[in-house]
Amino acid sequence: MSDGADALGPDELRAWMAFLAASHLIDHEVERQLKRDGGLSHPEFEVLVGLSLAEGHRLRMSDLARKVMVSKSRLTYQVTQLERAGLVRRTGCEDDRRSVWAELTDAGAERLARARPGHRRVVRETLIEVLTPEELAVLGDALGRVTDRLRAPADRFP
Repeated sequence: MSDGADALGPDELRAWMAFLAASHLIDHEVERQLKRDGGLSHPEFEVLVGLSLAEGHRLRMSDLARKVMVSKSRLTYQVTQLERAGLVRRTGCEDDRRSVWAELTDAGAERLARARPGHRRVVRETLIEVLTPEELAVLGDALGRVTDRLRAPADRFP
């Protein structure tokens, strides 16, 4: 195996490995907290948050998929699980028969309210409190640029 011109340099490799380790460990802590406090997976939580922030607490499934950055098939699976639990309901779209709305139910809003305080605590403990305000600003800017680059193709999450 060759270390060609595209090999990562020591600082690049260190940054990449630190990013991977931190993101995996933070995700693990978030997942544990969400299961414990709300009986939710991280993807399910993101769907509920996306719906809670939407006007009328509902979005077209295609718009929700883009918002939570998953494929339509993965979103369909998550919404099916949430619907079975009574946390989300799907309804047909009046003005477009091809579209389906996903809507947050009262039970979904209650479950989200139960999980959110612990989620905020875990985010603070695992990331926010570890970094200085300056580091948080740099991290937000840097990861924002990464997100913009990866989100650029309109069909990334069709």
